[in-house]
Amino acid sequence: MFRIAIVGRPNVGKSSLFNRLIRSRKSIVGDEPGMTRDRIYARTQFDDREVEFVDTGGIVPEDRDVIPGQVLSQARIAISEADLVLLVVDGRVGPTHLDASLVSLLRQSGQSFYLIVNKLDVPQVEDLIHAFHGLGVEKLYGVSAEHGRGFEELVTDLISVLPQGVSEEFQAQTRIAIIGRPNMGKSSLLNQFVGRERSIVTEIPGTTRDSIDTLMVREGTTYRLIDTAGIRRKGKPTGLAEKLSVVMARKSMDRCDVVLLILDVTEGATKLDATIGGYAHDAGKSLVVVINKWDLIEKDTFTAHKLEEKFRHRMRFLAYAPMVFVSAKTGQRVTRLLDYVDRASRARRFRVPTSELNRLVERMQPRIPSAGRERHPLLYVAQVRTAPPVFVLFTRTRKKLHFSIERYFVNQLREEYDFYATPIRVIQRTRTGIRSGS
Repeated sequence: MFRIAIVGRPNVGKSSLFNRLIRSRKSIVGDEPGMTRDRIYARTQFDDREVEFVDTGGIVPEDRDVIPGQVLSQARIAISEADLVLLVVDGRVGPTHLDASLVSLLRQSGQSFYLIVNKLDVPQVEDLIHAFHGLGVEKLYGVSAEHGRGFEELVTDLISVLPQGVSEEFQAQTRIAIIGRPNMGKSSLLNQFVGRERSIVTEIPGTTRDSIDTLMVREGTTYRLIDTAGIRRKGKPTGLAEKLSVVMARKSMDRCDVVLLILDVTEGATKLDATIGGYAHDAGKSLVVVINKWDLIEKDTFTAHKLEEKFRHRMRFLAYAPMVFVSAKTGQRVTRLLDYVDRASRARRFRVPTSELNRLVERMQPRIPSAGRERHPLLYVAQVRTAPPVFVLFTRTRKKLHFSIERYFVNQLREEYDFYATPIRVIQRTRTGIRSGS
């Protein structure tokens, strides 16, 4: 896979360029500097050629604070892994000392790179591109990532260096979103999965802002791990980046199969944890509740059982979701999580034959209260969808059946079939129309 890394100092429009090239709004874009911190990967196609772009955080080589230092480290990794680098500069500001330092850094790395002069939003500023010839870069392009100006030449030259053909390597994937409140250990868990420093990990809450994809293969199965920003209570996010992070985290749930909801064993389950779990449930995602920081508490034979009861009391509507106590720091039980994910992924795609469903209904009928003159209110049932499984109950009644009958049906399904860690949707089709439930 040909890989192109996008680098530059803060707030020059790297994420806007990244989004424009992949033709999707995946990286957070705003006026605040330092919006992107981790490496963000996305694959796209140009004609019959495939490429992976990598967005990186703003590089400030002389800044040795914790986060800027790790941003630089992440960018260096992206540069070392790339086949080509796009160095982005701000055409309205002109060449800066930091731009020259980054040109020098890339030359020392030995990587091929193009200079992208961004923010040339109107024709009147295009002459500003000539000031950057002084940096001595051979390949130089003037563009406006925000408005899409000047991309024809750049894309044509990119296509010319891409190998022909599109791989089928990652067509079948299990997509896992790692979600939770800030500072629950989501990035540490991802790093344990892949066995290397893939996401920035610090003790500062809210370090991860973007949703970051990582591909991993285990025993022939490919997993797409999506590390998301910490979700804060409504009204609490401060600043555009944090507000957008909540939106991006919820969008990440939309494109995953299984959610790992990370909780802190030392804090217990909070109302916000239940709310976040509700997001996953409403989105129809399979869910595993991961109780992290297991290494930080004293425990005996009954600790896990007692704690699980407390956590489940707060999240009773997630009774179908298994709970696993792990330590992302030490790696305890982390690899076991993928076994849970595999089982959940199979369960959400399972389809029950209609004949079996109707035999199940026949067995249920004697236990269902009569509805007026209708001794047996259920006619038949069919599964109409998978991922998540959706069932239609056809009834003889004109009104929706009592919720307890629907719940009884779902419980019977779970007893008969392995809908592990997966929500089940039920639609009631009455004589007069359709009524939905879950």
